[in-house]
Amino acid sequence: MPNFEHPEYPEATLLHLESMVPCRESQVSSLLSIFGERQHFSFPSIFIYGHTSSGKTYVMQTLLETLELPHVFVNCVECFTSRLLLEEILTQLQSLSSENKHGSHVPCDTFNDFVRLFKQEIITQDLQNQTVYIVLDKAEQLREMEANMLPGFLRLQEMTDRNVTVIFLSEIVWELFRPNTGCLEPFTLYFPDYSIGNLQKILSHYHPPEYSADFYAAYINILLGVFYTVCRDLKELRHLAALNFTKYCEPVVRGEANERDTRRLWKNIESHLKKAMQTVYLREISSSQWERIQQDDGESGHLKGLSAHAHVELPYYSKFLLIAAYLASYNPARTDKRFFLKHHGKIKKTNFLKKHEKTSNHLLGPKPFPLDRLLAILYSIVDNKVAPTANIFSQDRELRHNKVLVRFLVKTSLTAIWTL
Repeated sequence: MPNFEHPEYPEATLLHLESMVPCRESQVSSLLSIFGERQHFSFPSIFIYGHTSSGKTYVMQTLLETLELPHVFVNCVECFTSRLLLEEILTQLQSLSSENKHGSHVPCDTFNDFVRLFKQEIITQDLQNQTVYIVLDKAEQLREMEANMLPGFLRLQEMTDRNVTVIFLSEIVWELFRPNTGCLEPFTLYFPDYSIGNLQKILSHYHPPEYSADFYAAYINILLGVFYTVCRDLKELRHLAALNFTKYCEPVVRGEANERDTRRLWKNIESHLKKAMQTVYLREISSSQWERIQQDDGESGHLKGLSAHAHVELPYYSKFLLIAAYLASYNPARTDKRFFLKHHGKIKKTNFLKKHEKTSNHLLGPKPFPLDRLLAILYSIVDNKVAPTANIFSQDRELRHNKVLVRFLVKTSLTAIWTL
């Protein structure tokens, strides 16, 4: 018997769905219970949130396609204006109809026009007897659009009197969405990060047919042992697994080791994986170029990395977090207004610094600072507008957990003292 239970769908369909979404059985079971039966009204809106690569988009696409539920899927980054977003939804809704499989362009300027077209023309007779799902991926972009967009989608079922459910997929929590004027609260569902055991199970599922499952699982275990501390992104880990598996198999192919000789296999790939760590997220060359370089260097006995850089690259915002931490630890808090605000007003130069502040702060060492001050400085020094997403907080957590922040501040202090 499958873990999922639903009286409307056959057991074979539920078993296939279970095999397609490993390690997300709890979330899928919750969604199935919320959806109910096709002809029944479902919850008006569902808000699904979690970090990047936690399976939100994949699970929703797999669930809706496997169960053959009528749905539209729109990326709010691609449809970056309200007009593009509304027109894309209407066009995809037209294509759901049996009368118009391709869907023609539907002009729509305002949300009022969207509601009118949705009621009158788009939802045809063959769709009125079942729930239609509108999935908005990267839903945090709605906060940058007109003020009535988010409350309108939350009440779309009520405003149109149609059996429609709007599903929001986001990387930030609902509390950062909620309008000040109040709105209909959605049903919230959290997708936690994959644990190392989950990643092991998912990545091992895609083993090449010419090798045994145990052999590939041992390789994935080695790969995660190297990359898990710096990368939790399932897509990146899957790419790294496919990219480096050929190198791992070389001793077996040459007949120098068998599949159980993990010590010899690890020795062959150790330096290879450490070089690949230099640019986990930055693919400066293609996979074919990487394989060609490793093949050429394998013949000469030397191994090159993925990048021409000789240092490990940090994620984009981690660099700015380190800069913000440096500014927060060595500048007095009372100077932030002068340094980081454009209209800070006039400040008397004679009283700007106190007597004890005239001593070089590098001689005194870094000072502690609250997280709110760190983030305020970060938002002021980054050129683009930065949303306080889970990605920012996770990078800050990783810097503190791995003590990168402390080592960086102490090192800059000692370097400055040495040069004085």
